Amino acid sequence: MLAGWANDRYGRKRTIQLGASIALWGCAMQAGANNFACMLVGRIVAGFAIGILSMTVPLYNTEIAPPKIRGFIVGLAQQMIGIGFIVANWVGYGCQFLDGNTAWRLSLGLQLVPAFLLLVGIQFLPFSPRWLLEQNRDDEARAVVYRLHGSSTPDAKEAAEREFLEMHDIIKAEASERSRKLSDLWETRAMLKRTLVAVGVQVMGQFSGINVINYFGPSMYTALGITGGQALLVQGIYGAVGPIANFFFITLILDSVGRKKPLIFGAGSFVVTYSVLTAIVASFPPEVNGLPNTHVSAQRAGIAMIFMTSIFFSLSFGPVSWVLASEVFPTRTRSMGTSLATCANWALNVLFSQVSNLAIANISWKYYLVFICLNAIDFVIIILFFPETKGKTLEEMAVVFGDEVDLSVVHQDEKMDHDKPDIVHA
Repeated sequence: MLAGWANDRYGRKRTIQLGASIALWGCAMQAGANNFACMLVGRIVAGFAIGILSMTVPLYNTEIAPPKIRGFIVGLAQQMIGIGFIVANWVGYGCQFLDGNTAWRLSLGLQLVPAFLLLVGIQFLPFSPRWLLEQNRDDEARAVVYRLHGSSTPDAKEAAEREFLEMHDIIKAEASERSRKLSDLWETRAMLKRTLVAVGVQVMGQFSGINVINYFGPSMYTALGITGGQALLVQGIYGAVGPIANFFFITLILDSVGRKKPLIFGAGSFVVTYSVLTAIVASFPPEVNGLPNTHVSAQRAGIAMIFMTSIFFSLSFGPVSWVLASEVFPTRTRSMGTSLATCANWALNVLFSQVSNLAIANISWKYYLVFICLNAIDFVIIILFFPETKGKTLEEMAVVFGDEVDLSVVHQDEKMDHDKPDIVHA
C-alpha cells in the first residue's frame, strides 16, 4: 500500500530501484543470518521489497507498452515469476545434497543476483511518460513516447505524436481534479467498478489455489502417496510447466482474444481440475489400514490435475490479473489503485499460506471443495460484470467504464503543442 505513494512522488522507475535496494538489504540479512531473529527481520525486510516490486513492475510495464502488445509486455512479469519458481524449485532440490549451513545460505544468497541486476538495469530504461506528464515534464514525456514507438518512419512519428497528445489531454484534465485520497477509488460508479474489477481479478487469482500448490505442493503429493525426495522432484518438474504455457499464451493469444475470455476459461477449468483431484484423493487416500497408497494410476491422475491447474492458471489469471489490475485505472489513481489490488492479492496469499498446510493435513480432500465453490462463483461474476479492455489505450478506458473527463481545461495546452512543430519533430 505504501508503494502507491512512492510511485506518485518519485515515479515508477525510482520506486523500482527503491524496491531492489530493500531486496538487497533483506536478502543479505537472510543469507548471513547467525540467529533466528536476524533471519526473521531479513524476511520481513525482503517482504517490503516484494510488496513494492509486485505492484510497481506491472504498473510501469502498463504505462510504457503500446496498446496492441500491452498484454504481452505486462504478461512478461508473470513469465519471469514462473522462471523464478523454476529456479527456486531446482535450487531447493539441489541444495538438499549440500552439507551444513551451505545449503540454506547458498539458496538464500542467490536472491541477491536478480535484485542487483534490477537495481542497475532499470537505470537504462526510460521514465513512464504518463508520470512525466503529471510532473509537467511534457517535453521529456514526448521524447520517451517517440523513443518507445521508434521514429524512423513518418508513420511511426505520426503514431507517437497521436498517442502523446491523447495521453497529454486526458492526464492534464485529470490533474485538475486530482485529490490523492483513497476514497477517489470509489467516489463515482465508474471508479468503483474499476476498483472492484482490479481487486476482484487479483483475489480470484488467489482463489485459483495456485499458491497453495506452489508453497505446499509436496504436502499435496504426500496426500496422493508420494513422499520424500520424489515429492521434491515432482515439484521441480511442476515448476517448469506453468512458464512454458504462460509464454505461449502471452506471445500468441492474450492480445488477440482479450482479457475476459481467458478469465472465464480459467475459472471454469479450475472447477473441473479440483473436482477431479477431490474425487481422486477421496477415493484413494494416502494410507489404507496403515498401508501406503500404491495405486499408481490414481497418483498419476492426481499429479496430472495439479499440473493442469498450473497450465490453466498460466493461460488465464496468471498474466491477465496483472494486466487488468494495472490498466483499468486512470492515471490520477493508477498507482493507488494498483497498490490496493496488489495488497488484496497478498492478503489472500497470506491467508492461504497460513491455513492450507493445516487444512491438507487435517481435512484432506474436503479442503479442495473450497476452491471448487470459489471458482464456480468467479465464473459467474466474470461473465456478468467484467468488461473487455483488449486493444484500448489507457486513456480510452474512460469510455469502457463510463467516466466523464472535461477536456476544456487543456484546450489551450493542446493548441500550444500543435503550434510547436520544431519540438514535435525533434
